[in-house]
Amino acid sequence: METSIFFKSDDLINEGQGLRFDIPTLGEFTTGFVIRFAGKPYAYVNQCAHVPVELDWNQGDFLTADKDFLICATHGAQYEPDTGYCVSGPCKGKRLQPLVVTEKDDLITIAIA
Repeated sequence: METSIFFKSDDLINEGQGLRFDIPTLGEFTTGFVIRFAGKPYAYVNQCAHVPVELDWNQGDFLTADKDFLICATHGAQYEPDTGYCVSGPCKGKRLQPLVVTEKDDLITIAIA
């Protein structure tokens, strides 16, 4: 059964804070997040590829200080925002679990399987 999560496009600032949401189909406490990077939205399950802990160090803070990578607050692993590919840290070479995200008519839609 597929579910969808919706956000207004204006709620997501380029290279700003991400928006979190629950993914109950993956477990009671599993969350996802969506960020806008280089003008496009990207969504992932909020779990480090190293150990399944949430990435954000404060709710919605997923990017490094330079706003160029997603970072795990626990392990320091860094991921490309547009691919979820880990470029440094204990899970180098692995990826975040992507979610299907589309943006149309000022609405961001995230499909949850």
